Amino acid sequence: MNLTALGDPVIFAALAALLGLMVGSFLNVVIHRLPQMIQRDWEAQCAELRGETPAAQEPYSLVRPRSHCPQCGAQIAARDNIPVFGWLLLGGRCRSCNARISVRYPLIEAITGGLFLFAAIEFGPGWAAGGAMLFCAVLVALTFIDADTQLLPDDLTLPLLWAGLLANLFGLYTDLTSAVIGAMAGYLSLWSVYWLFRLVTGKEGMGFGDFKLLAAIGAWLGWQMLPLVILLSSVVGAVVGIALIVAARHGRNVPIPFGPYLAAAGMIALFWGRPIVDAWLGKA
Repeated sequence: MNLTALGDPVIFAALAALLGLMVGSFLNVVIHRLPQMIQRDWEAQCAELRGETPAAQEPYSLVRPRSHCPQCGAQIAARDNIPVFGWLLLGGRCRSCNARISVRYPLIEAITGGLFLFAAIEFGPGWAAGGAMLFCAVLVALTFIDADTQLLPDDLTLPLLWAGLLANLFGLYTDLTSAVIGAMAGYLSLWSVYWLFRLVTGKEGMGFGDFKLLAAIGAWLGWQMLPLVILLSSVVGAVVGIALIVAARHGRNVPIPFGPYLAAAGMIALFWGRPIVDAWLGKA
């Protein structure tokens, strides 16, 4: 394909959606394996601190071993690993043992593809669209990891923060001063809430990963977007939390991860933050 064709909005959007589906397939691996990799590393460090030799384990990373069925262990063939369509062609079941494959896998692929498509339409061909795709991809991974484990790994939040500052070094989404202040204010705002809640109740209301995630969002979008992100995430989190308690799916003392709501609010602010803030302040 002629590279100049990438400047065509329709071709660029189609390629972005295709890329998003492939990235979503990789995110499924990250979401499943990264927490296990961190757990293995923690266990090895603890063994070393105890003066023990860490137990030998098979290589385990984002690329090894190859994807396989968790039930029968059969490797997933390339034709069955096509994003979304592979799952549909298999009828949501393993080709080897007929075990059910979670619908979450194609859902993550479809969500990522949709976000990449929207980024391409919203920003058009250029670095801003590429940055938005990276921002959304990392937030998708963090959302599902936090939902599964109530962890927001530094392996993702800290690179996301630095990437935001790098992007705004060139003014992609805001000026560098706003980005730096956004990173500091994002971290310190939730850090302050955490300690105030702990002093009043004696309990921990959120994890340190939430501070870093909001700092990363501030680094990408600037401090001006932080009130909107905090408001949106708090409202959505409160509504979902109350709904889960009413539906008896969560006890009142069972923690609910806040990361997914911060991530959703961050993506809303990325695409619609400026019009929402302008409407809020009554600007034309």
